[in-house]
Amino acid sequence: MPFYASLDSRRPDDRRTAEGLLRLRAALDREIPMKTAESTLLVSTWNLREFGGTKYGGRTRESLFYIGEIISHFDLVAVQEVRDNLDTLDHLMSILGAWWDYLVTDVTAGRAGNGERLAFLYDKRKVVFGGLAGEIAPESRKEDDLLSTPFAFARSPYMVGLRAGWFKFSLCTAHLYYGADKPDDPQRLAESRELVRLLRKRIRSQDRWARNVILLGDFNIFSSKDRTMEALVTTFDTPPSIGQVRTNMSRTKPFDQIAFLSPDTENHIADAKGGVFDFYEHVYRKDDASIYRPTAERGFTQWRTYQMSDHLPLWTEVHVDFGEEYLQGKARTPVPPA
Repeated sequence: MPFYASLDSRRPDDRRTAEGLLRLRAALDREIPMKTAESTLLVSTWNLREFGGTKYGGRTRESLFYIGEIISHFDLVAVQEVRDNLDTLDHLMSILGAWWDYLVTDVTAGRAGNGERLAFLYDKRKVVFGGLAGEIAPESRKEDDLLSTPFAFARSPYMVGLRAGWFKFSLCTAHLYYGADKPDDPQRLAESRELVRLLRKRIRSQDRWARNVILLGDFNIFSSKDRTMEALVTTFDTPPSIGQVRTNMSRTKPFDQIAFLSPDTENHIADAKGGVFDFYEHVYRKDDASIYRPTAERGFTQWRTYQMSDHLPLWTEVHVDFGEEYLQGKARTPVPPA
């Protein structure tokens, strides 16, 4: 449970925040499975629009409490669009509590990178950082005594090695190039194909962290029939519970995805619970517009996306207790060599 001690019932804004938190908690308890000590891992991906930015005055204390409440119901959350200034992220972590930690990339340079970082937030009571951390980079080749790459990601995907109980895995998050407001922008499609190719090659490398890979993030997929989506699902498995879920605010596009190439969990993927959590049904609701004026005088619908986001968090529950399978393997009589 996040820290609420700084809320002051004498302040109208804090009373409103407490009321919003009560609605969120009740909804999250209904829609998200309860966290377990060992048997499952609750994984989420969430594009937090310009998190740490200053548009519309930046995020308020109220919105950070709401974001913290949502994140606290998961064990591990990949976050896209974290900005250069990490003060807002640090404020969020103080709300989540000392048992939460984060890993974050450097800001991606260049206009296409949009000054963004990628981050993983995780509950240390459940998830242990394994030591592996790095950006996914295209392979280079030597030309005229210099190394060069024929392709570049607008924002470098980020991979870390983690462990939760019996489950040792690599988690890779990406925020693919948006570009043209249409399906299969050429750069976006190229990024999807190259990322999958590089991960597939890494998985074949016998790296200790490469046996199980979870790929998640904002892929800017317009529909399940996009070639960008096809590049993902030809190699990775997506739980049926989330494969067709729309994650943008208007619930029209499956921008965000969680996919697995994971032998240790493949028998459980088909039955994995998952979905999207629509926080706008509980906080910053349409009927609340008058409460926030003149703060949101330039348009409540747009303003609230810079308080929360224009993306909804996508989540799935992963089975990570392999004790039964392990013991069954030990109980079998070894087959003698021929």
